[in-house]
Amino acid sequence: MFNLADQKGLIVGIANDRSIAYGCAKILATQGAELAITYLNEKAEKFVRPLAEGLGAKIIAQMDVQNENEVKSVFEQIEKEWGKLDFLIHSIAFAPLEDLRGRLLDCSAEGFKLAMDISCHSFIRLAHYAEPLLTIGKGSLLAMSYYGSEKVIQTYAIMGPVKAALESTVRYLAFEMGEKGINVNAISPGTIATRAAGGLANFDELMKKTEEMTPLKRLPTIEDVGKMAAFLVSDEAQYITGDVFYVDGGLHIMGV
Repeated sequence: MFNLADQKGLIVGIANDRSIAYGCAKILATQGAELAITYLNEKAEKFVRPLAEGLGAKIIAQMDVQNENEVKSVFEQIEKEWGKLDFLIHSIAFAPLEDLRGRLLDCSAEGFKLAMDISCHSFIRLAHYAEPLLTIGKGSLLAMSYYGSEKVIQTYAIMGPVKAALESTVRYLAFEMGEKGINVNAISPGTIATRAAGGLANFDELMKKTEEMTPLKRLPTIEDVGKMAAFLVSDEAQYITGDVFYVDGGLHIMGV
């Protein structure tokens, strides 16, 4: 598909084998990319490490994006092991369950701050640490969004404004890093049964309705998203930046 044999990248957000981040990692590894993969904590390690080892990841490390020391440690390992970074894929989002399943009107200030910090500002923090290592003229940053950022998805509530902020962040980072030839984009997958999405209220109903409305009449797979990610970090996409790419079977074109 794309020759990524000379690419070295960090993928953040694998929780299990249904994670969008894992779909990206699988496709990128298949195309020759060398990977650094992180896991949230010791509890998550038993699920993530076997997957990372199966992909031949050179760096496997614990990283909670709210822990500054762990973030610094990961990038220090990357600098020591590789001396550079070609791409970063950020595929994490979180909101407290009581806020995620309730109305936006009722969400707590603390819950909103936490959702914004983990789901949006962490992308900025990781980009900050990645910047000195990114290959000038061909580096890439990718974030994962969702259609609920621009249209109301009834059960998405708190995450709608948070993902809208993430997409705006992508545009501003694209502007600020453009002079170095580093591109910054977002992928907006359709509804996928990930661990995080399972926390949404009436999620099974949302999946059924989405599949019926989607022009291609199926939900996306994590591999579908991975193929878009492979393109966006490849040399062929280096003049593309600041945009959101839909991998949703055409759902976003529908009027209702």
